[in-house]
Amino acid sequence: MKRVIIIGAGGHGKVVADIVKCCGDEAVGFLDDKSLDAIPQFNVIGTIQDIGCFDDVWYFPAIGNASIRESIFARHPNVRWYTAIHPTSVVADDITIGHGTCVMANAVVNPGTKIGIGCIINTASTVDHDCTIYDFVHLSPGVHISGTVTVGKNTWIGIGASVVNNVSICDSCIIGAGAIVINDIEYAGTYIGVPAKKYEG
Repeated sequence: MKRVIIIGAGGHGKVVADIVKCCGDEAVGFLDDKSLDAIPQFNVIGTIQDIGCFDDVWYFPAIGNASIRESIFARHPNVRWYTAIHPTSVVADDITIGHGTCVMANAVVNPGTKIGIGCIINTASTVDHDCTIYDFVHLSPGVHISGTVTVGKNTWIGIGASVVNNVSICDSCIIGAGAIVINDIEYAGTYIGVPAKKYEG
């Protein structure tokens, strides 16, 4: 059994704690910079500055902001990062998943796929065969990624969005909720609509 400290005591952290317990491991507590009174429902045992100060534990970065997740990883290269995979998810045997990534309930990740570090594969999202999901990507609930898709680092795909097969999305994009990506996205930015087009507002 692994003992896990979760960084971030918000809603995402609450879900990760449930995954940890469902996997038969122990959620020891949370690290968060807010005051203890602000989040009484969580067992907050320290702040983010306390990463690496506990013995015989694993850590998980339950923070939605990709840039913050990335900075935490960069500052703490030597701690043990937990990978959270919910027992109801369907994950092919031959995929690779980087440390500090979570695969949430009812998600599907099909054969040949590579998922980087610090990613969020959220509730009931699907990633088909032979995809490459780079570091710190967030696939929101109900996102569907078709086969042979590449999603660049720090990209966030909004709830219910879809990406057709053989498409590449560059780094640092936001794909709006419900959007459908049918062409390669080569420039960072926000993309919305059906089909998805760059938002210029």
